Amino acid sequence: MTAFDLHIVFDCADPDRVAQFWKAALGGYDFPMPVPDGFLTWDDWADAQQIPVEKRPTGRTLVDKVRDRPDIFFLQVPEAKLFKNRLHLDIKVAPGLSGDERRTAVDAEVDRLIELGGGVVRRTDEPDGYFVVMQDPESNEFCVA
Repeated sequence: MTAFDLHIVFDCADPDRVAQFWKAALGGYDFPMPVPDGFLTWDDWADAQQIPVEKRPTGRTLVDKVRDRPDIFFLQVPEAKLFKNRLHLDIKVAPGLSGDERRTAVDAEVDRLIELGGGVVRRTDEPDGYFVVMQDPESNEFCVA
């Protein structure tokens, strides 16, 4: 068997914005190199260093500092998202819970993610369980279950 690393990659217009959302949403992830003190973003730092926009990296990377989860890359692309994702992330926040306890845990996480810039697409209550389909700040779909 061949050993390999697995990376998750998001195409996006604003890699910093989307990376910041997922960093806060998932917890435990951080940038390999933190933004220097006194700056909110790498672009702020690059502006202060007078680095031309065309010479700046067009992506961001998140690395899991707590567990052994895959790195997540956010790459700037010129085209807009036009269709539904063919691949999405599921954030499991209520393992082992059912009924009202499950719904309460899922809804609490959905509220937190809305405050971070996410949006609700739909809430689904099926015999298999309750989950919410959401979108990150650039409309990439994911589920909270």
